[in-house]
Amino acid sequence: MPKNKENSKRKKQMEDEGDEDYRKRRDRNNQAVKRSRVKSKLRTQQTLERVNQLKTENELLEEKIKMLTKELGFLKDLFIAHAGGSGQHSMNIQDLDLNSLLAEEKSTEESSVIKTSVIKSTSKL
Repeated sequence: MPKNKENSKRKKQMEDEGDEDYRKRRDRNNQAVKRSRVKSKLRTQQTLERVNQLKTENELLEEKIKMLTKELGFLKDLFIAHAGGSGQHSMNIQDLDLNSLLAEEKSTEESSVIKTSVIKSTSKL
C-alpha cells in the first residue's frame, strides 16, 4: 500500500479515537519527556561536580607527592651526611639550615590543610 494511503488511514483513525484520548497520550508523553530531561540534567550536574572534586583531589595529591619527594631527598642527604659518606652528596649536618626547611614544609602543609577543608565543604553540597 502506498504511504499516502497509510497516512490518510492513520489520520482518520486518530480522529475516530477522539481528541480526548489523543490529548491524554500526548500529556503523558510530555510529562515523561520532562522527567527524562530533568534526570539527564541531574546526572550531568552530578558528573561535573564529581569531575571538579576529583580535579581538586588530584591537585592535593600532586602537591603531597612534591612535598614527600622533597622530604625524601632531604632525608637521603641527611642519612648520607650522618653515615659519613663521601662524594657529591656528602654535607655537614651543621651546614643544613633546618629552620628554613621546616618553614617550607609547614607552609606546604598549611596549604594542604586549606585545600582539604575546601574539598570537605564542597563534598557536603
